[in-house]
Amino acid sequence: MHSNEFLSVSSEVAQALASNRPVVALESTIISHGMPYPQNVETALAVESAVRENGAVPATVAVIGGKLKAGLCAEEIEYLGKTGTRITKASRRDLAYLVSHGADGATTVASTMIIAAMAGIKIFATGGVGGVHRGAETTMDISADLEELAKTPVAVICAGAKSILDLGLTLEYLETKGVPVIGYGTDELPAFYTRKSGYKVDYRVDSEKELAQIISCNELPGAGGILITNPIPPEYSMDPERINAAIDAAVAESRALGIKGKETTPFLLAKVKELTGGDSLVSNIRLVLNNAGLAARTACEYCALKNKEEQICQGQ
Repeated sequence: MHSNEFLSVSSEVAQALASNRPVVALESTIISHGMPYPQNVETALAVESAVRENGAVPATVAVIGGKLKAGLCAEEIEYLGKTGTRITKASRRDLAYLVSHGADGATTVASTMIIAAMAGIKIFATGGVGGVHRGAETTMDISADLEELAKTPVAVICAGAKSILDLGLTLEYLETKGVPVIGYGTDELPAFYTRKSGYKVDYRVDSEKELAQIISCNELPGAGGILITNPIPPEYSMDPERINAAIDAAVAESRALGIKGKETTPFLLAKVKELTGGDSLVSNIRLVLNNAGLAARTACEYCALKNKEEQICQGQ
């Protein structure tokens, strides 16, 4: 763990890290910007429960009162959910401003990775990562999540890149940045709401133990992150034609309205939810729970591996 006057780690998370017990970081943008109240709070608490049920300690991350927090209490999660989009959506560029002003921020994938790394948390579960937006060859709209994956050594477990993005260009960008894309039980990149995208991942892995071994070996100087993609459970996967039609319509409307930057993803997700009669939100919740379970089991394997290495070093 990095000592930092701006970092606040909950006692439960700090104790778990100090005793090499498994911890999983969780983002907070999904609470404030990802879905409406009270579903956002219910989902956040359910995700924390899924982490616990699979043997790890959850560390939901946010900026509260200018503190970079790893591990929120139920009241803080309720606050983020009720305040909703009035909370700043905080990526890397926002952290210094929010801390200096004693302000609040709901963390994206990028800023959650930063705070997790500061706290010493190696594994982070989310829904989907940001990526290269459609039309980025002219707009240059590329998520800071990809840059963070290139330089911050945290393993991000997700259901692929959000299917509102250009998945092919997102994979090309990750390759350029040296970020390995691993498929858990799949050779194909999942597309968030659906299990398939038509694009291949770099490597397929079929067990949590193997994921833990890769994470453990990703500790060379200058190592960046690892993107682990976990397909949505089959029973919650949406019909590709239906979801893609909704996404195309949402993208067209966002362009017509001139929506850009960090407002793009929340608008598109809300529009897709509207166009699918709420079915996309149900799928979103289920895939996040699925990722939290995999992240917790992987964290357990990672800690077991580290404990074994320590015993060997001590000659036990």
